[in-house]
Amino acid sequence: MLKHFWKIKNLLLSLLCLLLIFSVISAVTFGNISISIEEAYKIIIDAAAGQSADSMNHDVIWLLRLPRIVLAAIVGAGLSVCGVVMQAIVKNPLADPYILGISSGASFGATLAILLGVGSFFGENFIGITAALGAFAVSIGVLIIANCGGRSNSIKLLLGGMALSAVCSAFSSFIVYFSNDKDGIQTISYWLMGSLAGAKWENLAVIFTIVTICIIFFATQSRILNLMLLGDETAITLGTDLHAYRHTYLMVSALIIGFIVFSAGVIGFVGLVVPHIVRMLTGTDHKILIPVSAVSGAIFLIWADVLCRTLISGTELPIGILISLIGAPCFVYLMVKRTYGFGG
Repeated sequence: MLKHFWKIKNLLLSLLCLLLIFSVISAVTFGNISISIEEAYKIIIDAAAGQSADSMNHDVIWLLRLPRIVLAAIVGAGLSVCGVVMQAIVKNPLADPYILGISSGASFGATLAILLGVGSFFGENFIGITAALGAFAVSIGVLIIANCGGRSNSIKLLLGGMALSAVCSAFSSFIVYFSNDKDGIQTISYWLMGSLAGAKWENLAVIFTIVTICIIFFATQSRILNLMLLGDETAITLGTDLHAYRHTYLMVSALIIGFIVFSAGVIGFVGLVVPHIVRMLTGTDHKILIPVSAVSGAIFLIWADVLCRTLISGTELPIGILISLIGAPCFVYLMVKRTYGFGG
């Protein structure tokens, strides 16, 4: 019976991987310029083989659409897995990757970079880098606060995250209030809405490598993540102290979020909605939950990006707006129906 159960779950994962490949090839055909799937497939194969072409369709597919679709897959997978891990770390099924104030740290870093020029020595990507450093700094700050006055636990992590989030938001608002740079304020607003438009092949290799390694790491930690759902007392009874694991997972999650913020800005609700949908299909075992969440998150964000590019003709909707429109009702539904239990 158990063997048959795992066969079904492995089949589901295989089907989702095939759907991911189909989504990547199909998504590049959508946009202001209509391109057939056969032509898109040929362009991708030729470009991957190193055969250059001067056609406009080649540039549209290989230089514009495909990089942002690959970035969407990376960001979706990273956010979904971080959502699963954060929900286990704080033992809160309504947690998402930004619950510990990481997004506020990122927005504070972006505000410093855009309005005050902090981090300009990093080069043309200094806004994203400064925002990522802000996110990482808040994560370290949360750990320090949570360990003050004794060992950290899920409640102290949440309270520490709320406190630092309030501080970062206050400082960001203070800087914006006294700034006369209207263009800078507009840039901050647009950046905080999230966008995949800045995807470039030269940046994708690093982001893909980091996020993939972190996801593989979490996939090997399924037993510990399952124990976290049971609580510290039960875990200690079973011979495992979760204290060090919780810190490690938080820092690895912060690393993923930092690179995602650097490449795409702040995109919320993906790490909340996708894990719950996946749990309905696979159950609560992290051994299958993490890989399925990663693939599902990638597929979800790819098609969300397609909608952002095609929903309003002639313009692009910031992806954070669309995701929030989808995620907020799901969040309310989970609270009202109380269908968000995840074991433990």
